[in-house]
Amino acid sequence: MSADPAPIISKHIRCRCPNSFKVDVGSIIDDFCYFSTKVTIGRYSHIANGVSIGGGSDMEFQLGGFSSISSGVKIWCRSDDFNSDLSMMPPAGFIQQKNNIEGPVCIADCTIIGSNTVIMPNNNIPEGVAIGALSFVPSGYEFEKWTVYAGIPIRPIRKRNKEEVLKQKNTFLKWLEKEREHSKVD
Repeated sequence: MSADPAPIISKHIRCRCPNSFKVDVGSIIDDFCYFSTKVTIGRYSHIANGVSIGGGSDMEFQLGGFSSISSGVKIWCRSDDFNSDLSMMPPAGFIQQKNNIEGPVCIADCTIIGSNTVIMPNNNIPEGVAIGALSFVPSGYEFEKWTVYAGIPIRPIRKRNKEEVLKQKNTFLKWLEKEREHSKVD
C-alpha cells in the first residue's frame, strides 16, 4: 500500500448531485444509499447500507473523518413542518406555500450515528459525539463534544472516552504509515 486507498463507493447508490459529491481517501459507502444534497465525506469514514440524506441540491451535508453512520439512518437538510400544508400533491401549475425546516447537517470527526436514527435539518454535531440507535435529533439541537446521546428526542447519556478513541485513531494512523513504508521497501 504505497498511498492512501481510494474510497470505496458502491455502484448501487443514488446520488442526485454528482458534481457536488466528494469522498476522501479510505472512506466507504455501502449499497442502497440515497443522497440528494451536496455531500462531503472525510477520510476513513463509513456510511452503511440504506442511509438516506435528503434535502435538495441547494442543501449541504458534511461528515468528518474517522466517523460512521450505521444502517438505515435518515438525515434531512430540509423537511416540511407538517403544520399548514395540504397533504396531497397539488396539480402542475398550482403554487403551494411551503413551510420548511431547513439547514445544513454537519457531523464532525470521530462521530458515530447508530442504526435507524433520524437527524432533522440545521444540526452541527461536534467532534466525538455518539448517537445511539433508534434516536431522534430535533432541528438545531445543542450538542456537547465527546458525549453519548440517545432517545426520542435525544438526551445526553454519558461522556465518551475521548482519550481511548483518539488513541485508537492514532494507532490506526501509525499502522497506515508503517504499511506505506513497508510497501516502499518492496
